[in-house]
Amino acid sequence: MNRTNAAAPLRVLVTGAHGQLGRELLRHAPADWTVVGLGAAQLDIRDAAQVAAQVERVRPQLIVNAAAYTAVDRAETEPARAWAVNRDGAAHLAQAAQQRGIALFQLSSDYVFAGDLRRPYREEDACRPLGVYGASKLGGERAVRAGCSRHLILRSSWVFGAHGHNFVKTMLRLAGTHPELAVVADQLGCPTPAAYLAQVLWQLAQRYRQQGDLAWGTYHCAGAPPCSWHAFALEIFRQAEALALLARTPQVRAIGSTDYPGAAQRPAYSVLDCGKLRATFGIAPADWRTALAGVLGELAAG
Repeated sequence: MNRTNAAAPLRVLVTGAHGQLGRELLRHAPADWTVVGLGAAQLDIRDAAQVAAQVERVRPQLIVNAAAYTAVDRAETEPARAWAVNRDGAAHLAQAAQQRGIALFQLSSDYVFAGDLRRPYREEDACRPLGVYGASKLGGERAVRAGCSRHLILRSSWVFGAHGHNFVKTMLRLAGTHPELAVVADQLGCPTPAAYLAQVLWQLAQRYRQQGDLAWGTYHCAGAPPCSWHAFALEIFRQAEALALLARTPQVRAIGSTDYPGAAQRPAYSVLDCGKLRATFGIAPADWRTALAGVLGELAAG
């Protein structure tokens, strides 16, 4: 069994290392730790044999699973792929971790909820995903709980950063070709900076290294304050205009969810209550507006 030593650096395996969260995890990793980041080309978590072989090779004390199928609309037409990555891949990692006494951090999503509660969702609230993506992420949660005793599941929402595919980069791209954009105004959630999420995961890993244990379980970790996609877009363009990041700033028209031609139904309200994370670990939500300025500055710098 892999035991932590408070005086020794931790050895960590990060899956999904080439995604937007994976890249931030590698960028913010503790300098003296051994952190091995593997992208899908190096480790396909859908393959149990690959998972077992790489875990045996790396011999980590902690696995952070940042690998995920995140194409919400495409999941409706590729359900097998979404389930294979989000549920089966998580199950393979949980099994390998449990067999070797390794701790596992698993990332999950606000889309496990139906969005009909109308108050911030707490960890113990009933899950009722509306689409394949949310259902597959919930399947991953259940697989990790069943397969690995030392697990921490972190649910987050609306993740954005300077890398990968996300709402911020989509808005900036569309601004270059569309004088007007229609953005949904009746879905509320919590934009979450990828860098903040990575830093939280490393804080939790540091605590695990120091204590040799952790208050295992499920936690919510998201940015603040809540907003709609429409309000998020307005703030993106306000800050981008101030940075002269756009040749022109588009008009942003508010529309309802019924006017958005997406294949997947999305929760109308998926605000996450992060009080448990604060009470247990002293970690507060990040102001996404401040973090957005940093992301836009990084994009402006090229």
